[in-house]
Amino acid sequence: MRLSKFFLPVLKEDPAEAQIVSHKFMLRAGMIDQTSAGIYIWLPLGLRVLEKIDRIVCEEQDRAGSSKLMMPTLQDADIWRQSGRYDSYGDLMLKIKDRHDRDMLYGPTNEEQITKMVADHVKSYRDLPFMVYQIQHKFRDEIRPRFGVMRGREFYMKDGYSADIDHENAKQAYYKMFASYMRTFARLGVKAIPMRADSGDMGGDLSHEFVMLADTGESEVFLHKDWMDVDPLIEDIDYDKNLEPLFDKWTSIYAATDEIHDPKNCPVPEAEIIQSRGIEIGHVFNFGTKYSEPMGATVTGPDGKEVSVHMGSYGIGVSRLVAAIIEASHDDAGIIWPEQVAPFHVVLVNLNMADENCAKTAADMYQKLQAAGVEVLYDDRDERAGVKLGTADLIGVPWQVVIGPRGLEKGFVELKHRATNKREEISPDVALNKFTAAQKQAA
Repeated sequence: MRLSKFFLPVLKEDPAEAQIVSHKFMLRAGMIDQTSAGIYIWLPLGLRVLEKIDRIVCEEQDRAGSSKLMMPTLQDADIWRQSGRYDSYGDLMLKIKDRHDRDMLYGPTNEEQITKMVADHVKSYRDLPFMVYQIQHKFRDEIRPRFGVMRGREFYMKDGYSADIDHENAKQAYYKMFASYMRTFARLGVKAIPMRADSGDMGGDLSHEFVMLADTGESEVFLHKDWMDVDPLIEDIDYDKNLEPLFDKWTSIYAATDEIHDPKNCPVPEAEIIQSRGIEIGHVFNFGTKYSEPMGATVTGPDGKEVSVHMGSYGIGVSRLVAAIIEASHDDAGIIWPEQVAPFHVVLVNLNMADENCAKTAADMYQKLQAAGVEVLYDDRDERAGVKLGTADLIGVPWQVVIGPRGLEKGFVELKHRATNKREEISPDVALNKFTAAQKQAA
């Protein structure tokens, strides 16, 4: 993609309304544009990151045996009355009426909707178990939306659901999603720490948050100091096996949220606990029959008796993850994207568009990188060198190839690694081979 043709409204100054790093850099880097309080357009650069995260989440859900569907964003209020949450959910719910004066709502979550689907279509234990998921926009009418997409009113979220015949089988679904989340976050280049959590309004007896540590985190968290040295874990998981031992392994290092942490009853010695700040990026719940009982989601069991379906709910804040990654990975100059979710892999910076040698070399590299399938952004704008280099740092693309007249006279371009700021001078052909070889290996 040529930057001269790519819509990237970069801002030179920090926006006055931005209170945290991710909000500031997402606005400055032209990733989002606010349309009203807590509601944003995802501009091309931001959307590329969002779609990268979306793809990895979907791949890991599919791997775990969950089937993708798509539910409507508008829901009938009656199913929420049936579950008992229509009034108790509070003002976060945006309630509307259609032209026939029927009560509707813009879905903040989908437990009621999925339970109704189960009640309508699942009649026998032979129809169980199953897991489904979607990634969809949702709306919660925050009284004070802030921090950009970290706490907006409209957000993009993966929500998944499991249905099982009894509690023991429901726990296996919970362990599957727990394992799937560990793999998902590791693939995203994120260290996500699973922490015991309060089930809150969702109900149930099993609940874990997945938290990224960041100085600007919204919550105070307590965790075993050994977690600081734990590398993101990916294992070749057999989802058809009993995953309770794996779950026990991952949760053996005690961690607790601020709601649950009790220093008097904590099994970890006080000297081994550290206090930090965290951003919640995922949550898994096993809520049993909390919704299936009042909504009539029952099946005929092997003994011919009717039993309520045991269910679970599993969420990942996809749009929130974009901001959370920035909070955890940036410097004073801008964003530092993990390669797995970066909007582009390489940015070509032509320092002098008027120089014939620079223009020829840059155009040749751009064409060859594109042909090899490398995601490349070519800064071919008629701008000063400092502006171009500043933009490259701000948008956080992992690799920069800087092409200037002086370097080309000596036969080299400058290669810069954004995360380490390490620079080296290499020939254009070596730079090309580096990225094309990596692309072939990835494919």
